Amino acid sequence: MTAATGGGPAPATTARRVRGDGVDLAVYEQGDPSRPTVLLMHGYPDTHAVWDEAAALLAGRFHVVRYDVRGSGASSRPFGREPYALDHLMADLRAVLDAAAPGREVHLVGHDWGSIQAWEAVCTMRDRFASFTSISGPCLDHVGLWTRRMIARPTPGNLRRGAGQVLRSWYIYFFQTPVLPELVWRSGMARPFAKALEIGEGVAPRAGHPARTLPRDGAAGVGLYRANMLERLRGPRDRRTDVPTQVIVPTRDLFVSPHLVDGLAGRVPNLSLRPIAAGHWVPRSHPAVVARWVAEHIAGVTGGPLTAAESRGLRRARAVPGRRPFEGSLVVVTGAGSGIGRATALAFAERGAEVIAADLDPATAQRTAELAGLLGPAAHAFQVDVSDQAAMEDFAKSVLHGHGVPDVVVNNAGIGMAGPFLEHTARDWEQVLGVNLWGVVHGSRLFAAQMAERGEGGHIVNTASAAAYTPSRSLPAYATSKAAVLMLSQCLRAELRGKGIGVSAICPGIVDTGITRTSRFVGHGEAGQERSRERAARAYALRGFGPEGVAEQIVAAVRDDRAVVPVTVEARLAHLGSRLSPRLMRLLARVDAG
Repeated sequence: MTAATGGGPAPATTARRVRGDGVDLAVYEQGDPSRPTVLLMHGYPDTHAVWDEAAALLAGRFHVVRYDVRGSGASSRPFGREPYALDHLMADLRAVLDAAAPGREVHLVGHDWGSIQAWEAVCTMRDRFASFTSISGPCLDHVGLWTRRMIARPTPGNLRRGAGQVLRSWYIYFFQTPVLPELVWRSGMARPFAKALEIGEGVAPRAGHPARTLPRDGAAGVGLYRANMLERLRGPRDRRTDVPTQVIVPTRDLFVSPHLVDGLAGRVPNLSLRPIAAGHWVPRSHPAVVARWVAEHIAGVTGGPLTAAESRGLRRARAVPGRRPFEGSLVVVTGAGSGIGRATALAFAERGAEVIAADLDPATAQRTAELAGLLGPAAHAFQVDVSDQAAMEDFAKSVLHGHGVPDVVVNNAGIGMAGPFLEHTARDWEQVLGVNLWGVVHGSRLFAAQMAERGEGGHIVNTASAAAYTPSRSLPAYATSKAAVLMLSQCLRAELRGKGIGVSAICPGIVDTGITRTSRFVGHGEAGQERSRERAARAYALRGFGPEGVAEQIVAAVRDDRAVVPVTVEARLAHLGSRLSPRLMRLLARVDAG
């Protein structure tokens, strides 16, 4: 964050009063006024203090301005509905712009009702804004047009999306009732509101938020809904803007559907979308992410210096509808030199991802990177032994410093080993567990830590096997290692979900990847091993299922955030059998597949 927004202590905040449209507005400023101005607008029922953390991070690089909207905090609270109409709110905004940044374009950022106001501003006062970042507050006219489109085309998907937004908007209809909403707010809602934020979004109360004025703010701010909502939704206008716009889309927002961005690119030609696995109060739950994305957006608009990671982040943000689904994403694949690893690297590259291809064999990793570069952005090859903790730590640091934090990590490297348990030496177990299990542990631990610190979410894919839930006398070490990978993946999924990081375990069945040609068959001489390898290779080739099919399932698992993905018919049948009849699976385990 320091590189994007400036380090050191946050500049002091100064406060003053600005006369708006018949009201007095409390305005707060931080940072050097000679620097570009960022105006942060808060939502309902917040005050300017909802931005405290993000403002402190931005103030080292920008002149940061905030103000309490009429009806909130230290600003005037006019009575009734009409004073809260958007025309009056726009007059207030112009007064703040004239006082804090006279004659200059500013970078506008809005959350919730602050974003609703900001949309009105960038559509009607284009010359005052250099860029716009919207969070959880759509243009009311756009929502009205979106709703009409859902009704005009009543497909099951449209009906589902429309009904979802109606359910999210229950409070809008409640706020239209007279007197009752004000009574509810003034009857002691501050504590329940704070507790709901903490439980529902992980946002702990702190000084300034929720504000001590919350009961009065909530009661007065009901006028925002009564003066604007139904009128705009019933008679929407075709509002457009060419202000470079970034929309941060919280995918877990309980009030604003992520689907509201559908069709937005047609009205906002310079549009970037930034999905984040978070709830509605993103400025509080992820202030560092918001500050970094605002700074990156401004740098992209003004031509400021960008790191490689920032440039990749902007490319991903601009993946508007019509672009490839992983455009701008960084994907790390281990064991990428052949088989499932290579197919996975190419599948992500074909969808616009920048690929890091890692393998113990540098030549095969380089070849995968070359092929990926033909399908998508330039790819990069690394040599790494996934079983070596120090090597993996160096690898993770190299990726971070050279390319940024990965969005997807596929821990795919693995080796095969078959034969009776009593023929396996301690060294055999160390080798199998070192690659198949410890390689996954190292990759998950190192890259999940990077993802968590970045705060933007991500996805980890661990290649297990149908052997993870199919006991076999012929695969004691291999099946054990893959069962551990499956359990590890499910444990990680439970822990990392709160950080927006998905985890998937992929469980292929019989796939012709070439692993049979490098597997060890313990208890056999060299000639016996070759015969076993040839026999296994013929059987896998006869099955006719290639690694490309697994790669497609991996891509789908990331896209749909699937937990456990059996691949191939036999893998799905074995998974079902392990759940319905474990005893039958134990009986089948006695069959010698070798």
